[in-house]
Amino acid sequence: MRIHSSTALLASLVVIACSGDDAAAPVDEKEALLGGETTIFDTSPNAFAFPARNLSTEARELFSLGDHFFNRTWVTAPASTSANDGLGPTYNATSCSACHFKDGRGAPPTAEGENFKGLLLRLSVPGPNGPVDEPNYGDQFNHLAILGVPAEGKASVHYDEVPGAFGDGEPFSLRKPTYIFSELAFGPMDPNVMVSPRVSPPMIGLGLLESIPEATILGKADPDDLDHDGVSGRPNYVQSLALGTRALGRLGWKCNQVTLEDQTAGAFHGDIGITTRLHPYENCPPIQLDCANAISGGTPEAPELVDAKITQLVGYESALAVPARRDINDVVVRRGESLFKEAKCTSCHTPLVETGDAPGFPALAHQVIRPFTDMLLHDMGEGLADHRPDGEATGVEWRTTPLWGIGLTQTVSKHDFLLHDGRARGIAEAILWHSGEAEAAKERFRTMSREDRAALLRFLSSL
Repeated sequence: MRIHSSTALLASLVVIACSGDDAAAPVDEKEALLGGETTIFDTSPNAFAFPARNLSTEARELFSLGDHFFNRTWVTAPASTSANDGLGPTYNATSCSACHFKDGRGAPPTAEGENFKGLLLRLSVPGPNGPVDEPNYGDQFNHLAILGVPAEGKASVHYDEVPGAFGDGEPFSLRKPTYIFSELAFGPMDPNVMVSPRVSPPMIGLGLLESIPEATILGKADPDDLDHDGVSGRPNYVQSLALGTRALGRLGWKCNQVTLEDQTAGAFHGDIGITTRLHPYENCPPIQLDCANAISGGTPEAPELVDAKITQLVGYESALAVPARRDINDVVVRRGESLFKEAKCTSCHTPLVETGDAPGFPALAHQVIRPFTDMLLHDMGEGLADHRPDGEATGVEWRTTPLWGIGLTQTVSKHDFLLHDGRARGIAEAILWHSGEAEAAKERFRTMSREDRAALLRFLSSL
């Protein structure tokens, strides 16, 4: 699809937004530019797959190379296609796009017994200095394997309905997941195993989030709640293999990845079983002998995914554009935005921030963006807790999820399952699961009138 000029498209957007009875006192059209000058204008099922609008020709070439590789399917080694052999030995997916369909959000199983796709299960057990890998199954459960290697087993999810009611008496029901392992190939798991489900997040805007200055993120932190507003965001510091040092985590459900290179290499290793310079050895716990003895597509000195391909992938992932906000002058949307602020949702979902320098990606530098996240950890309450520490993140803390693009989830991903494990069936259920630091904001939403709730949801759907 052709990318049109920003001036013409923005003019079209404003004309549409200001048409009809909703045209009074229009807001600044720049509010539609969620990704600043990188923003693209598309609402099709491919809305998350476009490059940033202001990319240079050279950057677009890098984007195209990474795009091809992101969608490439990996095969078992040895193969005639040596550039993409080395799948497994155990794995969860055969390509990046298998979990990030159209660069969108993964989904949990919709029925008991359905295979996991786009949802993985992190594993760990308590260690003397913090969590360590589960002895027999490592740090991620792999339910698939290449020929001649046993898969680790099967996993399924069971949902229980949790009834509730809005302040006006209208009932709702939330679904609470329980994860069940069966047919384990290497014996029972450690009785103290900690399991954390993680659904694949959308890929848009990652380079912009990586470009937010550290000082900006830390400036919003209030770990001791000194302003007494009940919100105490904290940064997460984790080891970066790409940087070779401990640094501020930005990406992942618990801010547990520092850079896109860390995120990409880790996903290839854990999800697809592909080695890189950062993860040079196959993902085989000691008890899994067939896994360790399987033919590899590389060596620790010459891994299966070379640095040049990582560079292409990071170039692609960094430049995936955020679609523009829609209906910015619709009176119901504007009312919902006011209610969002009045409910104090913006205490964590920070609307506006500016990126800093973006080495290697000048198109992303110094952009005024609207991601609706503070990039910090927050206690989200017992209901969403996974009880699994991750870096400095506790078992009840999660990163504030960016909200840009949330209104296109159904269009792009063909579902509207939200939160870290996909338990929420839409935006309203996601809000109703909020607790901990977000309890007061959740209660303001729950006790709104039906009309106001609808307006707030309409606003979020415009993002």
